[in-house]
Amino acid sequence: MSRALIIVDVQNDFCEGGALPVTGGADLAGEISEYVDAHHGQFDHIVATQDWHVDPGAHFSDDPDHVDSWPRHCVAGTRGAELHPDLDPEYIQAYFRKGQFAAAYSGFEGLLAPEDDVPTGARTPGALPGTPAPGEDAESAFVGEDAIGLDDWLQSHDVEDIVVVGIATDYCVKATALDAVQAGYSVTVLRGLTVGIAEDLDDAVAEMELGGVDVL
Repeated sequence: MSRALIIVDVQNDFCEGGALPVTGGADLAGEISEYVDAHHGQFDHIVATQDWHVDPGAHFSDDPDHVDSWPRHCVAGTRGAELHPDLDPEYIQAYFRKGQFAAAYSGFEGLLAPEDDVPTGARTPGALPGTPAPGEDAESAFVGEDAIGLDDWLQSHDVEDIVVVGIATDYCVKATALDAVQAGYSVTVLRGLTVGIAEDLDDAVAEMELGGVDVL
């Protein structure tokens, strides 16, 4: 049995100064780094998820309701989609990107990023990752027969126990944790290593606990 830490969406656009900032996001990036530095030995695997939007349809809106539609954020290949610089990637083994062509809140909707793609820092100018080849449509460039999802990756590494941290408690953290339970994992959310959009997160915590998540 293996144990995995999933770091959810600690990206520039979800931190102060980004397109869709969550209060405390920047501080959280550093706090997660400190936690990982001190506790990485307790995990067999550490992975991160990223919103990675290409054309997510109605998920983007010029007049967002901040429930089902949002301002443009985490556009694939942009600085806003990169991990926050205070999140140290040293121990992160794999990155799973979600929401390319539709809204996606759960990390279990994500696909494994190519190993040669830069997850943080400066990006070499040129075509965005997943740019279609001649005669190939945009979506198939991201979602091919060899695409590996988060659940497939975790199963292939014999993971049974998952700990979830990141942004935002009441959206992508919650969705990832609940999907993990549904997929058969034992799941813990470290509430102190998440930040949420709503001021009152009691409902989100209660929903996770009702769904079988341990919230500590």
